[in-house]
Amino acid sequence: MTLPIDPKVIDPGDYGEKRVTLEMGHEEAIEAVRTACEEAGMGIPVEFSPSALLNEKVDADRDPYYVLGACNPAIADRALDITLHIGGLFPCNMIIWETEPGTQEVYHVSIMRIAHLLGMAPDTDEWRSIISDTGELMDEIFAQLDH
Repeated sequence: MTLPIDPKVIDPGDYGEKRVTLEMGHEEAIEAVRTACEEAGMGIPVEFSPSALLNEKVDADRDPYYVLGACNPAIADRALDITLHIGGLFPCNMIIWETEPGTQEVYHVSIMRIAHLLGMAPDTDEWRSIISDTGELMDEIFAQLDH
């Protein structure tokens, strides 16, 4: 399989990677991320704990790891008008994992940028506008978390 991009040379900013470290408990971090998303206009229609599931099902002994699936319905609707394939990447996931007790890493990559890089979305002004709009929302969220 040949990738349309070279993962060794691509800059994390090109796929919208964002991260911040929070000095707080895991549950508190989940609520902080949820609040930041909601205040930026993104709801949380999906959420789950892969660590709890894996610890229960396969005795994985994983540290706390949580996924908040954030969505701005107006932007999601615009994206689906352009390409139905983007739904395969929905929602915009915010990942929270405990690096050590009292320290949480929050991580996100832009599904809109990734879809564009992989050729799932067109190279149009309309798609670049969606990338810009979602990028602004994520900038707002991460600025709020990194205070």
